[in-house]
Amino acid sequence: MYLTRFRINTARTEAKRLLGSPQRLHGAVDMAFPEPPARDGAGPRVLWRIDPAPAGRADLLISSPGRPDLNHLVEQAGWPSLGQEGWTTFAYGEFLDTLSTGDVWAFRLTANPVHHIRRQQDPVGSPTKRTAHVTVRHQVGWLLKQQERAGFTVLRRAADTESAPSHVRATDGSNASGLTAGGEEATPAADPSPSKATAGAGEPEEWGYQLIVHNRTPVRFAKRPTEGNGPVPGTDASVRFTRVTFDGRLRITDQAAFHRTLTHGLGKAKAYGCGLMTLVPVQAGTT
Repeated sequence: MYLTRFRINTARTEAKRLLGSPQRLHGAVDMAFPEPPARDGAGPRVLWRIDPAPAGRADLLISSPGRPDLNHLVEQAGWPSLGQEGWTTFAYGEFLDTLSTGDVWAFRLTANPVHHIRRQQDPVGSPTKRTAHVTVRHQVGWLLKQQERAGFTVLRRAADTESAPSHVRATDGSNASGLTAGGEEATPAADPSPSKATAGAGEPEEWGYQLIVHNRTPVRFAKRPTEGNGPVPGTDASVRFTRVTFDGRLRITDQAAFHRTLTHGLGKAKAYGCGLMTLVPVQAGTT
């Protein structure tokens, strides 16, 4: 396994086109591998995510079974005239082998929280439909529901440190990358016991867990047809999902399951920049 960081030159026109289209960026990531691994769940897959970086830049993070070649991205969205490689790749497998049950880590996860519903107007027995969680409460509830199967638990805030900043504000891409070591729901999916019910527009939400939810973004784009696979007449050819970033702290509860989470991804829309969780050490004395 490898973990790669590619720094995107956001001033370039092609970079803006890539950042504005998850499908284009998905294709560019796939082109980094002569034979991209299958997405059948049998083995680790390619995962990617865009993180904000200092000075208005953006970082593309890629977790992959094989080492990527991103020369084409340097030409499109990097600094080709500098004559440098333009990306950094780490031996991620060696890091994963050091993880153990009981370890505590700070994490970042960009995910697509969804649930399945059947509307009142739908016929009895009709299949349920996948729908995005749109409130912070339900998005947090989605993450908490994943914990046991995914091999971790999100840490709660200590009752006696209610006024202390016990959550993780990993908004700097370099500190959160891991490279250094449809409508309102009527019933809550879980009760994350919020310490604040609401926040101002664009502000992170603080909860009874060591967790912040931010960059809650509805994504919609027209799906470009591939060769011999154009849109079906009368259907909506657009892709829609909600992308959410979670920053927080966790404890590993099942090493094998957690290893799978890091290498296979968590949740849906993995092809479009969701599902990648990365880790950094928790500073001593802050747990």
